[in-house]
Amino acid sequence: MAPRRLGFWPRFAVVLVKPVLTVWTRRTWRGMEHLRRDGGIIIVPNHISHADPLVSAHFIYDSGRWPRYLGKASVFRVPVIGWILHRCKQIPVERGSVEAARSLDKLVAALNEGGAVVIYPEGTTTREPDLWPMKGKTGAARLALATGAPVIPVAMVGPERMFDPRTARIGLRPRTPVTVVAGPPIDLSRWAGATPTRAILEEMTDTIMLRIRDLVAEIRGGTPPPLWERPARTRTPEVTE
Repeated sequence: MAPRRLGFWPRFAVVLVKPVLTVWTRRTWRGMEHLRRDGGIIIVPNHISHADPLVSAHFIYDSGRWPRYLGKASVFRVPVIGWILHRCKQIPVERGSVEAARSLDKLVAALNEGGAVVIYPEGTTTREPDLWPMKGKTGAARLALATGAPVIPVAMVGPERMFDPRTARIGLRPRTPVTVVAGPPIDLSRWAGATPTRAILEEMTDTIMLRIRDLVAEIRGGTPPPLWERPARTRTPEVTE
């Protein structure tokens, strides 16, 4: 990516972070050609570790795109940090509030500007015991339906060696092997122009997550399990006298 197109603060972030990742990881990158150089795209990675945003950002940057991640709006209100995030073109998103619909508008605007928007459809690091993808939330599907932007699946294996969410263990060994593979755009054409009902969005989300899961399986080998589902919340029964 041409530095002149980024601006000072994104360049500053690259200068700080990329040398560390270059030493920390031994990288296998595949499928960068699927992240087209121009125009809005929605990138949907699996989420296995708190380290994988760094790895996916490295991959996306090396492909020639500047990644634009979603972040909690409260972080953007932190002095200095929030200012830098804004200057690095990251996207604040309100959660669990009446402002959530406006957050979708911000994402649509970022895509209309030609941005490479990164959404973790699982919403959090996977809870599947072996770190396979779990069922996703509908945000990426809703954004794809609203914009028609191509949805690019990305699979990662290896960031859990840098930070394992199951044990909270940090691995600082240099040249930790990480593999990132991008696939071709997911075919969501059958839902083009559809009304974004809950059923439609869940069908689209399952299609997205199954494609990500299959990419993960290509890296890991073996037969992937069904998408892991979060256990239903159990309500504590009321005690009556």
